[in-house]
Amino acid sequence: MNSSPLFRPTVDAGDLVAISGQIGLLDGRLVDGGAAEQTEQALANLLSVLDASGLTTFDVVKVNIYLTTMGDYTAFNERYNAVFGTEPPARTCVAVHELPFGALVELEAWARRR
Repeated sequence: MNSSPLFRPTVDAGDLVAISGQIGLLDGRLVDGGAAEQTEQALANLLSVLDASGLTTFDVVKVNIYLTTMGDYTAFNERYNAVFGTEPPARTCVAVHELPFGALVELEAWARRR
């Protein structure tokens, strides 16, 4: 696997913004711990990308979530719900065989400029 792919954190598509997949990387390394800790960091990374684009969680309309095991679904949901609250965006969650850099969780999002 190419460890240094070309990477654009966002791509504008009219009033929509596609946000590239976020994993639990901090300073170029996966955070210590398991899916809960990686989820917290992936969400922090998403919030950072949103902020840099002048967006907030209220602008997010869709999130795609990838877990390497559905056994992490509850831990993921606890952290996700803390960020998105009572009116979260639409979402899809699937289990996948493997994620980049050995991550346990990845999420990507679509947001709308208002």
